[in-house]
Amino acid sequence: MKQQYEIATFAGGCFWCMVSPFDEQPGIIDVKSGYTGGHKDNPRYEDVITETTGHYEAVQIKYDPSIFSYQKLLRLFWQQIDPTDPGGQFNDRGHSYKTVIFYHNDQQKQLAEDSKKVIAESGKFTKPIVTEIKAAETFYPAEDKHQHYYKKNPFHYNLYKQGSGRANYLKEKWRYNKDDESLKQRLSDIQYKVTQENGTEHPFRNEFYDHDEEGIYVDIVSNEPLFSSLDKYDAGCGWPSFTKPIHHERVSYKNDVTNNMSRTEVRSNQADSHLGHVFEDGPKDQGGLRYCINSAALRFIPKDRLKDEGYEEYLWLFNK
Repeated sequence: MKQQYEIATFAGGCFWCMVSPFDEQPGIIDVKSGYTGGHKDNPRYEDVITETTGHYEAVQIKYDPSIFSYQKLLRLFWQQIDPTDPGGQFNDRGHSYKTVIFYHNDQQKQLAEDSKKVIAESGKFTKPIVTEIKAAETFYPAEDKHQHYYKKNPFHYNLYKQGSGRANYLKEKWRYNKDDESLKQRLSDIQYKVTQENGTEHPFRNEFYDHDEEGIYVDIVSNEPLFSSLDKYDAGCGWPSFTKPIHHERVSYKNDVTNNMSRTEVRSNQADSHLGHVFEDGPKDQGGLRYCINSAALRFIPKDRLKDEGYEEYLWLFNK
C-alpha cells in the first residue's frame, strides 16, 4: 500500500530556528525553509527581508500522520515561538517574522483553532495570543544555503539562536517545574547527586553501561526522550555511550572546567538535568562524537513498552 504523507506549514520567525525542532522527530519525512503568504512570485531572501513582498519566512513539513500526528506538530510549533508578539519574533522584527499557522484543509484549520484556544487558556501567557491561522498559499523553497542551516553552520546557528533571545525565552517558558524536596523523595541518592549536583557515578558499576536491549532512554527527572539504543555502542569507558541524542533540541551544552579539565557538559534541555559529557573520540563513520552519559540520569523504556508509556511514535525508529 502506498504511504500517505501530508503537509504542514508554519511561520515562526527566522526559519533557521524552525527546522531543527521538527527535523528529527519520528515520522517527519522532510522539512524545507521557504517563503509563503505574499504576492511576489519566486521571491529571494533579499526580496523578503525588504518587507515589501508580503511573504513570511516559514517551514513546510512533509510527515507521516500515522506516526506523528498534526496535533503533535501543533504542540511542537507552539513550543518554538512567542505567540504573544505581534511584531515579529525576539530580535527579528517585521511582517516576515510574524507567526502563522497555514492550514491545508478544513481538518487542519479546526485543529489549529482548537490548539490556539488551548494555548490561550493554558495560563502560560499573560498577553493575548496573536498567532494567525490562514489558508495555505504557494510555498517557495528558500535558497540552498538556508536549507537545514542548523546542520550546515551549527556554530553560527547556536550563536544566533542564543543571541536572538529565542533560546533563553523558550527554555524559561517551557522549563520543567522541579520541586527539590519531591525530587529527593523520588530519586535515589545517586540519581539526585548526578542530575542535580553534577555528580558522576562509578564506571562499570552502573545500570546501563553494558545494556543492549532495544528501546529508548529518557530523563529520569522529566521523562523527556534523550537517547536510543540504536545509537548506543560500547566505548569501553564504563558508562553508556551514544553517537547522538534522539533529538539535538532535547539537550544543551555547557563548558565545564571543573577538575582542572576543559570538557563539554551535556544537560537535558527541559529539566536541566546533568547527564554527562560529549567527546570527539566517537565512531568517525557516525559523526565522531561520544556522548558519555551517567546511567543514573536515565530511565530505560523497552521497545515493547513504548506504546503503553506514551512513546508510541518512537516505535518507528525500530521499524525502519
